[in-house]
Amino acid sequence: MAKPRKSDFFQRISIRYTIFIYFTVSAIVMFLLIGVSVYGRITGQLTATIRKENQAVINQVNLSVDAYLRTVMKLSDSLYYGVIKNVDFRAQGEKVNSEITLLYDNNKDSVSNIALLSGDGELMSAVPAARLKNGMDVTKEKWFKDTLEHPENLHFSLPHVQYIFDNGENQYRWVITISRAVEITEGTSTAQGVLLIDMTYAGLQYMLDNIPLGDQGYLYLVGGEGELIYHPKMQLIDAGLAEENVSAACTYQDGNYEETWKGKNRNIIVKTVGYTGWKIIGVVPEQGFTLNEVKTRLFMAFVVAFFLFLLAVINAYISSKITAPIQELEKSVNALEAGELDAEVYLGGSYEIQHLGRSIGVMAKRIQALMKDIVSEHESKRKSEFDTLQSQINPHFLYNTLDIIVWMIENEQKQEAVKVVTALARFFRISLSKGRSIIPVRDELEHVRSYLTIQQKRFKNKFTYRIEAQDEVLSLACLKLTLQPLVENAIYHGMEFMDGDGEILVKAERDGERLCITIADNGLGMTAEQVQGLLTGKTRSASGKGSGIGVKNVNERIRLYFGEDFGLDIRSEPDEGTEILIRLPAVSFEELMERDKRA
Repeated sequence: MAKPRKSDFFQRISIRYTIFIYFTVSAIVMFLLIGVSVYGRITGQLTATIRKENQAVINQVNLSVDAYLRTVMKLSDSLYYGVIKNVDFRAQGEKVNSEITLLYDNNKDSVSNIALLSGDGELMSAVPAARLKNGMDVTKEKWFKDTLEHPENLHFSLPHVQYIFDNGENQYRWVITISRAVEITEGTSTAQGVLLIDMTYAGLQYMLDNIPLGDQGYLYLVGGEGELIYHPKMQLIDAGLAEENVSAACTYQDGNYEETWKGKNRNIIVKTVGYTGWKIIGVVPEQGFTLNEVKTRLFMAFVVAFFLFLLAVINAYISSKITAPIQELEKSVNALEAGELDAEVYLGGSYEIQHLGRSIGVMAKRIQALMKDIVSEHESKRKSEFDTLQSQINPHFLYNTLDIIVWMIENEQKQEAVKVVTALARFFRISLSKGRSIIPVRDELEHVRSYLTIQQKRFKNKFTYRIEAQDEVLSLACLKLTLQPLVENAIYHGMEFMDGDGEILVKAERDGERLCITIADNGLGMTAEQVQGLLTGKTRSASGKGSGIGVKNVNERIRLYFGEDFGLDIRSEPDEGTEILIRLPAVSFEELMERDKRA
């Protein structure tokens, strides 16, 4: 009996087992070689990799703490420059108290108390506290003296239990006090005072709790002179049941250090928190290092690629015979990938290859059927996404407008109240627009005019505005609610905190086949980072108010409806004002409505 040929043997078994036999033998040899090299490589890179990872964590925590503190510092600036400075307390004390209460209500998640003290220690205003504790003389407190002696600085205290105010509920709350010297006006005289803000310690603690630094690492926060502000074992340290090498760590500059503490080596990461001089200190024991998962995968991908390269060289001749049918099938798949869905699919080779070829052929036919469904579903999804973006309107503007109307009526300014009510009615009539997403430029300009009329009353004529438009553009199509969010941004970003009168210009003109609408203001302007933040949705108005639609959503809505060639361009420089250019196609409103009906 003739012996079966080797080629016949390979034809009788599946491709799975053929590849398994050849590659298993090669893999065993290669794994032995690679295992030795990989072990040495991982051991050498482990410490450097984890240190970079932990440094990134500390940097992120530093950004969070800095942002948290800057929020309270910004509140302090708003209180001083927007409420207290240049206000006669003798004549307008009630108004000051009301505005301080409003700012407290907007920030009470992070603020425990806001108080204004005279230079003699008299409590002039406090929210929510009602009075100082009996026998409390703040003029003898170190923080009070330091604040008046150094009026140019903000002063941060260490965490402590609130002990100044007698307000019942908050008297045992842990706080960090921020104080600054302010100028208080009473009649024709001015005097120094102290603005005090008690920031809740729990908010800071929440950001620092459970920060992962390897398996056993942790971080803590110290003051500029080495005082512990936060530590995960704060209570144990205060009780003398735990120790920390704070005195040495606080002398380090920003960076990575090695130290030995209680006979064990550990890595120290130091990062200074901006204005305060506080330091975030990360501690990672040497035995607590673990590999970053992403970097591990990247390294292993390199190892596997190198391993496969060596295997390909060794088994090139053998695998060429096995993979020939696969290559033919690949040509068929490439044809399908190129869009030739009617191309013939290769059905040769082993059973598995034949089955795969038949499956790919069936799949190609199904793709042809599904492509038609996808086109219609895409149109539906595009409209749904557009409607979702357009629906984000915050009632805050309505509440403020109604407050203005009530105030005018109570002060017998009936004619002004009628103007605001009329402007509000026009504003919402055009906002609704019978559910249409596209309206004429004429209506969009009338909509923003109504909005500016209301805001001009609200800000007590702090700014003026002009609306200019060529007659030929009034009948062109415009996306509804495009101008109002941008004008709103000009008011809150550019006007609200500026000194002097503001000016806003809205100008609509045609440039060839494009409709160009410009919104310019002479406000505070923005940096390049702030401009980018507006376009990405990471920057809101300083007051946190507004419609909620935002510059980012306006840009996305334009691109979603008209295409990527249209949208917003923002040009701005600090103290130079801001100019926003809206680029839209110059299409007649009636023509666009007819096109949508046919679609």
